[in-house]
Amino acid sequence: MKKTIIALSMAAMTLSAGVNAADYVIDTKGAHAFVNFKIKHLGYSWLHGRFNSFEGDFSYDAKNPNASKINVVIDTDSIDSNHAERDKHLRGNDFLNVKANPKATFKSNSITFSDDTNAKVKGSFTLNGVTKHIEFDIQKVGEGKDPWGGYRVGFEGETQLKLADYDIDYDLGPASTHVTIGLHLEGIRK
Repeated sequence: MKKTIIALSMAAMTLSAGVNAADYVIDTKGAHAFVNFKIKHLGYSWLHGRFNSFEGDFSYDAKNPNASKINVVIDTDSIDSNHAERDKHLRGNDFLNVKANPKATFKSNSITFSDDTNAKVKGSFTLNGVTKHIEFDIQKVGEGKDPWGGYRVGFEGETQLKLADYDIDYDLGPASTHVTIGLHLEGIRK
């Protein structure tokens, strides 16, 4: 009898843990998620752009947020800096080399929340065929039911990447050695 009670208790804990955890698909179809970038232009201004095509998912449980995970896959050919000739150059061998490396990926290793809103994300980022361990801060923007009967949660964060770390050594001048990547992700519960 005692073994049965223990087994039932363990099964109940497992089921309740599964009920609390939620998996989300990043809402790219509704254009409620963005991967954008900015880099200094000669040190005088900022050049802004984005990747128009990406996908991913994440898991998040408000009761156990440190168990969260995220995966993002970016189509590097979808780079858009609002200038066709520049985008063609960015897709080429001097920068993203999209023919050889059509995807950039990020997969988290850990997400550590310091409070209900702020967290540090650590993981592996692959760009231009090079994988590096990166970390950056994110903030939970909000969560709740949407008007269509679904449930959503959103996060945002950004990090700076040194271009040379990803074998991008095209000389853009001393003010343009790093690019800032911004993630603005809204997920729909699966």
